[in-house]
Amino acid sequence: MKINNNNQTEHVLSAGNVIVTNFDKKQEAKVVVIEEAGLPFKLHYMEVPKIEISNKELFEHYARDQWYGAQAIEGNYLFDQKVFPDFGFKMVSVTPNDSIIGDNTTIILLNEKNKDKLNLNEKNKNKLNLSKFKSHSTMDDIIGQVGAKSKCRVIEKYLKNSEEFGIWAPKNILFYGPPGTGKTMMVQALSNKLDVQLFLIKATTLIGDHVGDGSRQIHDLFENAKKSAPAVIFIDEIDAIALNRKYQSLRGDVSEIVNALLSEMDGFSENLGVITIAATNNPEQLDLAVRSRFEDEFEFSLPNENERTAIFKKYMDTLPIPVDETPEKLAKLTKGFSGRDIKEKVLKSSLHMALSNDKNSISSKYISKAIDGSKKESKPPKAMFV
Repeated sequence: MKINNNNQTEHVLSAGNVIVTNFDKKQEAKVVVIEEAGLPFKLHYMEVPKIEISNKELFEHYARDQWYGAQAIEGNYLFDQKVFPDFGFKMVSVTPNDSIIGDNTTIILLNEKNKDKLNLNEKNKNKLNLSKFKSHSTMDDIIGQVGAKSKCRVIEKYLKNSEEFGIWAPKNILFYGPPGTGKTMMVQALSNKLDVQLFLIKATTLIGDHVGDGSRQIHDLFENAKKSAPAVIFIDEIDAIALNRKYQSLRGDVSEIVNALLSEMDGFSENLGVITIAATNNPEQLDLAVRSRFEDEFEFSLPNENERTAIFKKYMDTLPIPVDETPEKLAKLTKGFSGRDIKEKVLKSSLHMALSNDKNSISSKYISKAIDGSKKESKPPKAMFV
């Protein structure tokens, strides 16, 4: 037994595994990727075992049980103490590095099937970083959505002075409502106004081919955000991974991703200066355990007539040719349209029709065609009978 530099009690096992028996939960490893290193010696009468996992979930329980409390440092080794004594495994990736294996640690053994995929993730350090971007959206671009704008003002104050909020800091917020109502645009506008890093990820990309892929990406996402703090994490289409358990049979088990997300949202490690915002079109389908973690929910509703008028005015001012109808009249014709519908399906479509016919303005004829066409698209297909 010895005391390390952090005043933690350590036990060194005979095979070399360092076990820390008193450690803070903040130091718990989230994902540890290991590969076979073999035996430290060779005896002529001994055959080196070939490791093949038949049950991934069972292997994780086995690995956590014998390595609980072990220091996890990239490049170091862990030794099996049970089935193949002294057989070594090299830790090729640890998130976060220099942490401790605990109850919630995901342990992945590299094999021929998943090695290329995990190596690709390491080279890219990972695809979540591709989601970091800036747009030109501003709060003035968003019409309505008063409740969400009010919450954003609180977030602004927090990200400017994170340490002053203490336990009263905003953490997890849910935006929900129909597509095209400004959920993503508002998060982009908030990031732009504060000039902070935005980490945007679509939840569908978190569902990997192997156990641990999704949880690894979740942990990396939050780890990268903490390093970039102040920062905003935006998880779009969160229902893709946090679906209510009664629906999960429709698309397979993603419990390990949900558990990783819950641990990050609960803040087992301090997320100072990091805000998590998630969005969904179907809040009623969310897993109750995930939904309960959101301190606030804000509905993004379809614009009313006055708001549609304002949206038409805003976009019509930027068109290269004029529109022969007033914003007020167009607002009356587009009940049930979202802001995105107005921009993409009505104005852009009618503009392109006018330009393709060499017109100098967008006539009511093209507007009507665009509106009728978008209404047909939104109708469900007719039932077919044989």
